[in-house]
Amino acid sequence: MATETDQFMVRRDGVAIPVSRGGDGRPLIFCPGLSSTQGELGELIELLRRDFDVMTFDLRGHGLSPAVDRPCFEAFLGDFAAVMAEVGRLGLTETPVLAGHSYGADLIVHYAAEHPDAVGELVLIDGANPIPAPFITAADLPELRTMWEHLAAERETACGTSRQVRLTAREILDLNLELDVLRSGIDLDIDVAGPGILDRYCRIDRPIHMIMSTSMAGDSGAGRVPRHNRLWRAGVERLVRERPDISTSWLDATHALVVTHATDIARIIRNTRIRSTG
Repeated sequence: MATETDQFMVRRDGVAIPVSRGGDGRPLIFCPGLSSTQGELGELIELLRRDFDVMTFDLRGHGLSPAVDRPCFEAFLGDFAAVMAEVGRLGLTETPVLAGHSYGADLIVHYAAEHPDAVGELVLIDGANPIPAPFITAADLPELRTMWEHLAAERETACGTSRQVRLTAREILDLNLELDVLRSGIDLDIDVAGPGILDRYCRIDRPIHMIMSTSMAGDSGAGRVPRHNRLWRAGVERLVRERPDISTSWLDATHALVVTHATDIARIIRNTRIRSTG
């Protein structure tokens, strides 16, 4: 049975961001990932609303949000900050849990590093991973272009506006290349290395729990899949060495775990919350 929800809009730079709110309990803000919408995450969101007052939204160019020119990480981060500013005006009695999947996990880590007092806890679902090397190399580009062209074509015919993603294959590729640099700190084009997202983690003193897939890139064992899966696990190991206080759960799943393992994710978040409150 679906939870009754409230709907409201947050406006930023001419972009109307649709936010939905429903459920009872501690506030939890859920940030979907790139090429994902709140419409697709219906099962997980409904499960979380049994234990939390959940607010979620669509990134610009996703679902019920309008398409925009030249999307980038800073634009998405600004949208998330605008949603959080609106949440701050709701008179909540507890600081919210921030949860995000994939790209959404990176957004909430970057936000929490700049606004630690606005955050209670973080739940990172298969994202915000400080991988030791970029996923995308020159050898990967032809295969990835083809994959994202197919994905973009499928999204154009998605069932219902709430599930549509209005990003081109070029935009998806550019956003993933940008994310590679933000995560690893390595820009192969200009041969520069920096701390990457690890630097953001160093600024966060809130509890963090990661829910990660064992086969992020799939389980076929072909092509780039084994390398990406190794990098994914190596990134988490790198992070835990730096921040041993971060707890981690692994699910036998691919990067689509928010859809395929919604029940497991909701259970982990619920049980983690119970442990953290004693």
